[in-house]
Amino acid sequence: MDDNNSLAVSLFSEILMADQLARARLTKALPKGMELSHFSVLNHLAGAGLERSPAQLAKAFHVTRGAMTNTLSKLEVAGYIHIRPDWDDARRKMVAISPAGRQARDRALASITPMISEVVSDLGGDRVRAALPILRELRSKLESDG
Repeated sequence: MDDNNSLAVSLFSEILMADQLARARLTKALPKGMELSHFSVLNHLAGAGLERSPAQLAKAFHVTRGAMTNTLSKLEVAGYIHIRPDWDDARRKMVAISPAGRQARDRALASITPMISEVVSDLGGDRVRAALPILRELRSKLESDG
């Protein structure tokens, strides 16, 4: 294997392992009963401040519409989101975070913040800031090639 291939394999191996470990630690830190996918959707809706369609959410998270529908159903049953018909197109639905969903997201954020802050502190803020542009560029490259 040439140097470039070896470097590529090492890079993706580290990213995949870091992803697996980060997901496990985040899941463990989340409030009981909340899944990482639930938090991610609530966090996205809270940050966007606008309604989104299930298709838009599926695209944003790079998951199937079926997977997103499953997550949204669980969030709706928990009272964390409101799903309404799209007034312009009755075939579509629109999703918004509810006040209870915003509170659940805030509690989840409060529970994971100490863990993620510790990781950043251990690595050093300057090193994390230096890594972010590379990670963003990698993500962008993978999104455009996908």
